[in-house]
Amino acid sequence: MSTRKDITVESMVDPFEVKEEILKKYPAKVARRRAKQIVVNHIEAGEQVPEIQANTRAIPGILTMRGCAYAGCKGVVLGPTRDIVQITHGPIGCGFYSWLTRRNQTRPKSADHPNYMPYALSTDMQEEEIIFGGEKKLKKAIEEAIEIFHPKAIGIFSTCPVGLIGDDVHAVAREMEGKYPGVNIFGFSCEGYKGVSQSAGHHVANNKVFTDVVGQLESHKDGEFRFNILGEYNIGGDAFEIERITEACGFTVHSTFSGNSEYDEFASAHTADLNVVMCHRSINYMADMMEKRYGIPWLKVNFIGAQATAKSLRKIAAYFGDPVLMERVERVITEEMPEVERVRKEIKSRCEGKVAMLFVGGSRAHHYQELFAEIGMKTVSAGYEFAHRDDYEGRKVIGNIVIDADTRNIEELTVVADETRYRQRKDEAEIERLRNAGIRFSDYTGMMPEMAENALIIDDLNHYEAEVLIEKYKPAIFCAGIKEKYVIQKAGIPLKQLHSYDYSGPYAGFKGAINFYREIDRMVNSKLFHFVKAPWQESPELAGSYAWNM
Repeated sequence: MSTRKDITVESMVDPFEVKEEILKKYPAKVARRRAKQIVVNHIEAGEQVPEIQANTRAIPGILTMRGCAYAGCKGVVLGPTRDIVQITHGPIGCGFYSWLTRRNQTRPKSADHPNYMPYALSTDMQEEEIIFGGEKKLKKAIEEAIEIFHPKAIGIFSTCPVGLIGDDVHAVAREMEGKYPGVNIFGFSCEGYKGVSQSAGHHVANNKVFTDVVGQLESHKDGEFRFNILGEYNIGGDAFEIERITEACGFTVHSTFSGNSEYDEFASAHTADLNVVMCHRSINYMADMMEKRYGIPWLKVNFIGAQATAKSLRKIAAYFGDPVLMERVERVITEEMPEVERVRKEIKSRCEGKVAMLFVGGSRAHHYQELFAEIGMKTVSAGYEFAHRDDYEGRKVIGNIVIDADTRNIEELTVVADETRYRQRKDEAEIERLRNAGIRFSDYTGMMPEMAENALIIDDLNHYEAEVLIEKYKPAIFCAGIKEKYVIQKAGIPLKQLHSYDYSGPYAGFKGAINFYREIDRMVNSKLFHFVKAPWQESPELAGSYAWNM
């Protein structure tokens, strides 16, 4: 029921003028490059939108919002897993950063089940290891971890120094696995500088989990209508709310990659009947590879927003095709929506017409527009930190994306059908019937086709450009991450972190939508930010000039 396509921002601000204002401060070469990453949205027939340049290196000297490949691998994809011991091979700061900055929550099945998420484990490389090598110290760390925790699996995560000095974490993993055959030990070549952003780390994580974990166990959970959720990381308890809803509907969530998850669930994920993808960019690789090797089809879903949640539940039920299941889904939606609607209408009366901006990773800059639209707010500008073109324009453009040198740094696995375990879940006739009913397999529309005409799309936004947007659009709220939080708030604009939720949440599902409505209402209607004055508003900025002899 989203009405975003009916929203126009032309009457507010001319986005072409804003783009021109941004570009005129850059040197000519930089301006030409950034012009390809700043697009005024225009939607034509067949969901055709302008081409945007994405997944390219951030320009040196610009304060980018991006993270590194290590952060994408350990901090995002593997971080929410509670019973894999995760060892950062590198300086202590890297391990602490990837452990501290995410709010992944988890619930062990009982007090006897392991939970290693409270621990930040690192080899704490010092100058000595940088000079003489750190493999010996890594082996000792693995032995200590096994002695203390007795885990089923250990992941080793490479940081920048490891790649620069040549430590071979994969050789260490093989050696230690030979010494401790009951422990699955695997390494990730996720050095921070690999690729252009944290997206490279997602790809590295997907590859290694697919080759070394998925398919290791043949057991599966009891229950009907089993599926895996890919790209849900349980920030602020989102996965708990999704699990509550899906259980009420009669589904069985076999595994979540990787919020509130366990090793055994990953290892047996190939036995499920369907994959549903939340965060497209972080894990679309896994969805494609599992379909090729095991025959598991995948659907794009969105549990952010009440209407989006209802739509996703109906889509999953339609895939399984059981009348009792579909009836139960409708009953759950009917039970949940009255409270959602009551709060939504109350909040909408205070928020309608206000302006939002979202510059967040993954699919969040897309998904959260659903929630803002439900309370009548307009998303006038949005973008991703680490997206590829298909995240913006839709998967139909994948064949036209040029593979550059940075992308070639990431191993592209050759995946073929498993001779004994490949199982086609639906025959071609049933797949075609579902397609005719509106279910799109292995597809993602992308953010731009579902945004307003003339919305301003900016890839890899930086601090300078954020300041221009604030000045021109005067948004009621700005959504981004921790690095942007205080800069934006000093300008008198409330910032909502959508990487860690600012210690609140959940925001997924029906109860999550209510939480989000109320949180945004408090933020955009608070008078507090009107009293904020940035230092540069109190006193003029310093300016200078320089000269040189020709």
